[in-house]
Amino acid sequence: MALRALRKTRGCRGVIRALHKGSEVVPSPQKDSMKRVFSGIQPTGTLHLGNYLGATESWVKLQDEYDTVLYSIVDLHSLTVPQDPTVLQQSILDMTAALLACGINPEKSILFQQSQVSEHTQLSWILTCMVRLPRLQHLHQWKVKSTQQKQDGMMGLLTYPVLQAADILAYKSTHVPVGEDQVQHMELVQDLAQGFNKKYGPFFPVPQSILTPMKKVKSLRDPSAKMSKSDPDKLATVRITDSPEEIVSKFRKAVTDFTSEVTYDPAKRAGVSNLVAIHAAVTGLSVEEVVYRSTGTDTAHYKRVVADAVIEKFAPIKSEIEKLKMDRDYLEKVLRTGSAKARELAYPVIQEVKKLVGIL
Repeated sequence: MALRALRKTRGCRGVIRALHKGSEVVPSPQKDSMKRVFSGIQPTGTLHLGNYLGATESWVKLQDEYDTVLYSIVDLHSLTVPQDPTVLQQSILDMTAALLACGINPEKSILFQQSQVSEHTQLSWILTCMVRLPRLQHLHQWKVKSTQQKQDGMMGLLTYPVLQAADILAYKSTHVPVGEDQVQHMELVQDLAQGFNKKYGPFFPVPQSILTPMKKVKSLRDPSAKMSKSDPDKLATVRITDSPEEIVSKFRKAVTDFTSEVTYDPAKRAGVSNLVAIHAAVTGLSVEEVVYRSTGTDTAHYKRVVADAVIEKFAPIKSEIEKLKMDRDYLEKVLRTGSAKARELAYPVIQEVKKLVGIL
């Protein structure tokens, strides 16, 4: 079909060039073949501004820094809450389209669907048998989410950090890009790797965190909370597929304060500081430069400035998502190919693990 022919000639490099149009061309850094990067994202909900600035943008850059980079759409994790099967199936493809449009290149990284690689669940069970219940119950996210579910949290919600560890260790990953809220889970991954090595001999690398340079993007309606897909306030989260009118409306209604000057002081002016951080991130300017350029601009007008910058950043991505979603066959092929590559890496690792624990 015409769309596929166009994609073959243009490829993912064309998408990346479109995203960074106008920036200087610099030599690609020497890739590190001794290290392996893994990260994952749930397919539920639409990719939003916080996901993009806090994770996806970094993922794109890591493709040029490491030889082996794996990005997984972790659909098994999404089952910790009820899902409509039809909606979930479409969400997996939609997330694939979004990641490709943002610059994830299947020729540079392995983009795959978690549930298509059975080694994840095999290793998860082995690791589950090595972790004590109180350790999982003390994890912050379990405490918060189980409280939200009125102390009736499902077992999947309790044990998903172990599956998360298996996702990482199944590939002997050495580095994992994470946000601040995932640091505790990374500690569990490291402890499980060390515990396994202590019991069965040196086998797993102890993966290190790559903290994303962008701190948490805050909710536009509650700057004390992070921007979230699941926020019930539709004005709180800017989605990557929002129309320009929706983006302008959300920023216009963003919570700030009664001081009109644009300054950066997260402790005292969380709302305005969140806007400044977003503005700096989408333009590539420093926070200091953004504040300097905004001298004399009141916060009401500044909201529109930030909205316009976000619209400009997302425009080529949104356009590419719409094109990719029209080609379901291509999206499914990307996932099939990526899952096959991931299995090639995970299979020998899990076979050796099974041999070490005595079940092969």
